Amino acid sequence: MTEKEAKAGLDVPLPEIETFVNQFPGYEIKIEIPEYTSVCPKTGLPDFGKITIIYEPRHLCLELKSLKMYILAYRNLGIFYENAVNRILEDIVRACQPIRATVIGEFNPRGGIKSIITATYPRPKERKKVR
Repeated sequence: MTEKEAKAGLDVPLPEIETFVNQFPGYEIKIEIPEYTSVCPKTGLPDFGKITIIYEPRHLCLELKSLKMYILAYRNLGIFYENAVNRILEDIVRACQPIRATVIGEFNPRGGIKSIITATYPRPKERKKVR
């Protein structure tokens, strides 16, 4: 795999995720997107899955129509599962600065392998070193 494939889709401009002012403290929002699609940057084959976003809003909440347009932009984007889940998390955090957030990508089996990717915010302070 090339460095270009590994980083595919990370810097592509996507639609802005809009927000609105949160009116209440101390609750959780769970958003399920059962029809996520993107393209594998290595094979060019379509990827299908479910994206679940769970967050505790601080001052802002995600506006769902803009979130839908943002997710639809992945449809023809070449990006690995892991990168997509982590990018979605980072874009959500940038948009609404939640107290905490989790993005789970549950991808349909391909070649007999099913992948579930989970990314959380706040992020760990340091990246663990691989031996």
